Amino acid sequence: MSGSGSRGGGQGRAGRGGVTKKGKPRPGTGGHGRRRLEGKGPTPPAHLRPGHPAQRRAAQKAAPAARSGAGAARAGADRDQGAVQPRRGDGAEMIAGRNAVLEALQANVPATALYVAYRTNTDDRIRAAVRLAADAGLAVLESGRGDLDRLTQGAVHQGLALRVRPYQYAHPDDLIALAADAGQPPLIMALDGVTDPRNLGAIVRSTAAFGGHGVLIPGRRSAGVTAGAWKASAGTLARLPVAQAPNLARALAAYQQGGLFVVGLTADGGTDIHDLEIAESPLVLVVGSEGRGLSRIVAERCDLLARIPIGAAESLNASVAAGIALHEVARRRGATAPRSGQVG
Repeated sequence: MSGSGSRGGGQGRAGRGGVTKKGKPRPGTGGHGRRRLEGKGPTPPAHLRPGHPAQRRAAQKAAPAARSGAGAARAGADRDQGAVQPRRGDGAEMIAGRNAVLEALQANVPATALYVAYRTNTDDRIRAAVRLAADAGLAVLESGRGDLDRLTQGAVHQGLALRVRPYQYAHPDDLIALAADAGQPPLIMALDGVTDPRNLGAIVRSTAAFGGHGVLIPGRRSAGVTAGAWKASAGTLARLPVAQAPNLARALAAYQQGGLFVVGLTADGGTDIHDLEIAESPLVLVVGSEGRGLSRIVAERCDLLARIPIGAAESLNASVAAGIALHEVARRRGATAPRSGQVG
């Protein structure tokens, strides 16, 4: 019995699948199943396996590098041609919080989508925000609170967030072209070190009110067109362009080569703004930050430094100083603000 059991066991191991339930050996494949026994080779590293988290992280790191390489190639070509190219619009901004989102929608801030958290406690602000978004043709999306936390980078969103459309900056030459199309001498407002978006929005509003053709800002160390700037401009940003230059001093030099005078506003200027005789000429007004004023390089680039006469112990906000200077230029040009305009 032990011998027959041994033979039966040997035949079972030699067969394709051992023995059947009745104890009979299964027939072999004759070698036709060898390919099924072949291995698939060594396991690839994690960053090469499709769907693996490491592979997704590697792909995300590679994408910006490829884009920056292409951008560097384009920037090199622009430098070879002597062109001054502004930086593209900043990435989309997320506004978080019920009051902030509602105010942005009421100010017609350009947006792409409104996010509402699942099962959030609805109040009048959320209902009004959803209604305004729907009237504006925006996508209204339900989202989990965890997703909203990620989208708003941990801000207190109260179950409501708004994605603002990235602003597309103009080229500095576009502002001159706009004045030429209107048959007017250019009047451009340039900002040097103004970092508060609300000041930018207010200056855009004043520039439009007093017949200006655009605002110029540097690409770095300056406020950009954000939701705060949109709200402060009261919608003026929709019709008055903001241009962005990689280097403000070089952009001003290019304007000077094109026949524009550059006037800087500073407390120790040698000319009173009320005595600005070149106001009717093609003009660029430059205002600096409230604390530091004009930078040395920009001040040296100006053709003239003008002051606004005020008390010795007082100082002016950048947007207020810009508004006073623009009004004086408009007065001298005989193009004051429209009678239908409102203050506030």
